Amino acid sequence: MKKEEIISRLNPKFFKGICHRGYWNEEFTENGLKAFENALNHDMPLELDIHLTTDGELVVCHDENLIRTTGKEGIIEHMSSKEIRENYRLKDGGVVPTLKEVFDLINEKVPMVIELKVFEKNYKPLAAKLKEFLSSNVKDKKNFMLISFDPRSLWPLKKEGYVRSLLVAKSHEYVYNLFGRTIETYDLEKVLFEEKRIQKLVKKTLVNAWTIEGEDQIDKILPYVDTVTFQHMDNELVTQKLKK
Repeated sequence: MKKEEIISRLNPKFFKGICHRGYWNEEFTENGLKAFENALNHDMPLELDIHLTTDGELVVCHDENLIRTTGKEGIIEHMSSKEIRENYRLKDGGVVPTLKEVFDLINEKVPMVIELKVFEKNYKPLAAKLKEFLSSNVKDKKNFMLISFDPRSLWPLKKEGYVRSLLVAKSHEYVYNLFGRTIETYDLEKVLFEEKRIQKLVKKTLVNAWTIEGEDQIDKILPYVDTVTFQHMDNELVTQKLKK
């Protein structure tokens, strides 16, 4: 797919920069409804992570273990959504949200990047559940991008009309080498842009960089990306940099 076609399938707001796990800070816990509302209030696209519970619910959290964001041990994939709701609260006091709760809050007023978090090779049921969810809840597919470090979770969504992006970390660059051509776009760790072959990608397809935490980091990669996923930065600065 040509780059121009990929861009035409996305909400232009994606190119303002993307809030990593919502617009979180010391007051609003990452991947919580307060952090997502903060992104909405700043009119900024947001990124979130989804896991699959034992009762087939899509729950939003970065780690499979809830300890870091709630202070209490618990593997999401080993529990039901009811167990999580009754026994866990984020450090800001909010619930560990379901994807439906985030959808209801955002209501497609800003676009969203959904990362599929594969746990113990559950890529098939995870992709199937997300496919089912999206078919019932999405109004405009331009408002969503689907990303994952595991390309197997993205393959079943190829014909659904969403732009998909392969997440690649420097430590797992082999994933790009083996499966890069099976996904439309790339979401790359910022250190990868030191490589000449990676710098050339932006001419061919859409490229995002993660996770940007300073103005100097944006300046280094700006010639080689279309947009960035950022955190702990002023959103106006990010937008201003990307417009140049």
